[in-house]
Amino acid sequence: EISGRKITFLDTPGHEAFTAMRARGARVTDITILVVAADDGVMPQTLEAIDHARAAGVPIVVAINKIDKPEANPERVKQQLAEAGLLVEEYGGTTIAVPVSAREKTGIPELLESLLLVADMEELKADPAQPAVGVVIESKLDKTKGALTTVLIHNGTLRVGDTIVVGNAWGKVKAMFNDLGKQVRRVGPASPVEILGLSAVSQSGDTLTAVADERHAKALIEKNQPGTTQASSAGQKAVSLTNLLDRVNAGDVQELSIVLKTDVQGSIEPIKNSLEHLSTNEVKVSIIHSSSGNITDSDVMLAIASKGIIIGFNATAEPGAQRLAELEGISIRYYNVIYTLVDDVSKALKGMLKPVRVEVIDGLAEVRAVFGSGKKVNVAGSYITEGKATRGVSVRVKRQGKVLA
Repeated sequence: EISGRKITFLDTPGHEAFTAMRARGARVTDITILVVAADDGVMPQTLEAIDHARAAGVPIVVAINKIDKPEANPERVKQQLAEAGLLVEEYGGTTIAVPVSAREKTGIPELLESLLLVADMEELKADPAQPAVGVVIESKLDKTKGALTTVLIHNGTLRVGDTIVVGNAWGKVKAMFNDLGKQVRRVGPASPVEILGLSAVSQSGDTLTAVADERHAKALIEKNQPGTTQASSAGQKAVSLTNLLDRVNAGDVQELSIVLKTDVQGSIEPIKNSLEHLSTNEVKVSIIHSSSGNITDSDVMLAIASKGIIIGFNATAEPGAQRLAELEGISIRYYNVIYTLVDDVSKALKGMLKPVRVEVIDGLAEVRAVFGSGKKVNVAGSYITEGKATRGVSVRVKRQGKVLA
């Protein structure tokens, strides 16, 4: 609490929890604090965190930590941030950068004051008189207490005895515990609280809504139920190059968000520039994240959260990322020629891109033995190593990476 105003900190492991919750439609944070070590400077994971915060559309305040160390160089950090497109105030930008030392506890009051200043500039306000609305941070099943749900209240006031709806679960608030574990009777905006009383364990990112009574709760649950699985609904929302123009004409898309992964760092800038120049009056092409290396789960999560697509230039997807993309309906396009990549995106913006046949792998099997049969056909005795084998599907036989049949 600073000057009678509350600030709640949500410490995420990197940016993954932050992105996962946003992928479910929840804007959890109002301001992102980017912590950069003054001795290490801007690292690859720092650049990734910046892209994730930008994609969330929240202002960034930079805390340059470890300024007490002899090798600390805050000016170098500011230059590196400027190179990453994050211009601090000293360089004529709008991003506040505060030098701090966690060990010496210096700069912390200035950091807190900066957060309140940004909150005022962004006009972040809430009305305590309204029924409570919040977002689930995490949820667990306690052996003795039942479902315990940690919620961050965004607006209104939540009281013990209130009827609440969270996702497809509802209940009455039996008890609430603050961040110190003390029992409380009521909590207002910007307050984290653990709630006891829900009928089931909720998902992170679910919205909590306080309602008048049980009848309103059941009506809200019925309204919230999409009637389809999460995966299929995500698939319907997903954008691909082949359906881009239809989505633009329908008014669903004003921006094509692209996660770009390349084999080498040097390929990023020319591809990025070429794609961003394709923007039209109807749709803006935006590279929300670019880096070298394989396509990872984190890249797919960012594409889900931003309703974007992933482009791999001489880069492949890791197996887990490929499965997640297929499950969530995220389009991954692979290229090895820059001209073809840019041409495909250009055609997609004009609705001229032809659909591409995509090979979907149902399963993998290893041939353990071959048996002859009376019909001059060999039978492959195989062991399923991944997925499943279904009668009637096509198969491809490989030996030492070469396709035999």
